[in-house]
Amino acid sequence: MATIQPLAGGAVRQRPRSILAREAALLVAASVFLALTARISVPLPFSPVPISGQTLGVMLIGALYGPRRGTLAVALSIVEGAAGLPVFAAGRSGIAVLLGPTGGYIAGFLPAAAVAGLLCGSARPVAVRFAGALLAGLAVYLCGVPWLMAVTAMPLGPAVVQGLLPFLPGDALKAAVVAGVVPAGATLLARWGVRPF
Repeated sequence: MATIQPLAGGAVRQRPRSILAREAALLVAASVFLALTARISVPLPFSPVPISGQTLGVMLIGALYGPRRGTLAVALSIVEGAAGLPVFAAGRSGIAVLLGPTGGYIAGFLPAAAVAGLLCGSARPVAVRFAGALLAGLAVYLCGVPWLMAVTAMPLGPAVVQGLLPFLPGDALKAAVVAGVVPAGATLLARWGVRPF
């Protein structure tokens, strides 16, 4: 069965079923990518929050997919983790992770993907993409640090020391990676007819 319809001038229009199949494939691909980046996890002996590659994955998905599709992809990943699939840092899963000390950081992935989608697109100057990725990381901490304090009864000072400061150098590096690779990734997706939204 054909999945495209010809339009005037040689352009094509995809049928709704084809569009839905493509969107589903994009979301699944993103959740697999996020699960793989989550496997990059370095525990810190002084903190319940590990260094994780997952924030890089969230920023890239948001920047390449756009704020809406990117946020939806991250939401799917969180649902998968809640359902028991090993998609959180170090291959963890389950509701207990979401309710634990790192649950706020995971929730922060949602606004982070949206911020990255809004500010880190390939059409933006590299400096804007870099700053946007830093702001996306900040969105994670704005959710994560207060949740860490609530779950562990930790005062603000120790929460900042354990749940924010150790991750800032890595976040700067992740932001640089996002700023650098997004144009190439967007070009590749565009060849497949995928535009961010």
